[in-house]
Amino acid sequence: MNSLLAVFHCISRRIFQQRRGHHPCRLASIAIAALSLAAISAPLVPATAGQRNDQDPRGRIRAEVSLVSVLSSVLDKNGRPALDLTAEQFEIYEEGVKQKIELAEQETQQPLDIALMIETSWSEYTDLDFETDAAARFIQKIVRPADRLALFEFSETVSQITPFSSNVPTLQAALKHIPRGAGTNLYDAVYLGAQSLARNPAGRRRVIVLVTDGGETGSGADFESARRAALQADALLYTILVRVVKNESGRNTAGEHALETIADSTGGATYYPKDTNELGAMFDQINRELRNQYRLVYYPVPRPPAGAYRTLDVRVKCECKVRSRKAYFSGGRAE
Repeated sequence: MNSLLAVFHCISRRIFQQRRGHHPCRLASIAIAALSLAAISAPLVPATAGQRNDQDPRGRIRAEVSLVSVLSSVLDKNGRPALDLTAEQFEIYEEGVKQKIELAEQETQQPLDIALMIETSWSEYTDLDFETDAAARFIQKIVRPADRLALFEFSETVSQITPFSSNVPTLQAALKHIPRGAGTNLYDAVYLGAQSLARNPAGRRRVIVLVTDGGETGSGADFESARRAALQADALLYTILVRVVKNESGRNTAGEHALETIADSTGGATYYPKDTNELGAMFDQINRELRNQYRLVYYPVPRPPAGAYRTLDVRVKCECKVRSRKAYFSGGRAE
């Protein structure tokens, strides 16, 4: 590369030493040729921090990203975000092996992509107006200019009502036109919400906020495929469970327990408002948590094979509770 730069400087010097009689187009052609030679011969620079280029035996360049980024929410003993923690107070274990933390970023400024999913089945009819009003206030608070939110409704089907957008009035207006449905395809909602987020550009936090009574009546996806999709998308799942029947013996709790497990796996949380008057407070808690997250970055040792399922354990040295994803799928493609 240094020799190429030397050639370029030499050509440039010769150009400007030419007599004034030379045509400017010819001089420009010489300069462009030199630049092209340098650009073609220069090595490719990885586009992402932590990306390593390897030459495989078949002569193709294969890029593999090994840098792992983990979002962590840390709450003090009063349930409030714990602030001003240092990198030394965190520990990350992958498959039981302690990792070296390269970066601990407090209150990450990574923008948000949020899939806001509201159940519209018959069991939610009486509460739907309360839910959409609370959701409208949540949109007003959570969406900043760099953030994007998409609105979904789900019943016996899952429908995306709006594209991902930072236009708050448009998103709020769409809440007033959500159609009503019948059943509740809960796993399909998580699965399709995660897939929609996975299609968005990298370098943004991905979040699913699900408002539901926790029923599951006829999804095509099952629990494990929904959980896997959320982990592969690196999406946090926050669930607000609006229980129509308060007594546990009087309702099917399988969907609730499944959502709790998925939320725990992704580093999200599950909220249980006592009634619809608490919906706003639940949305506020989600907003507050997302604005006070730590981002921990490390290179996994030993380096996992492409597509491997890896367990994670994030610990913090304080009287706090930490929430983060419990697993991830390593980057690259299994061959």
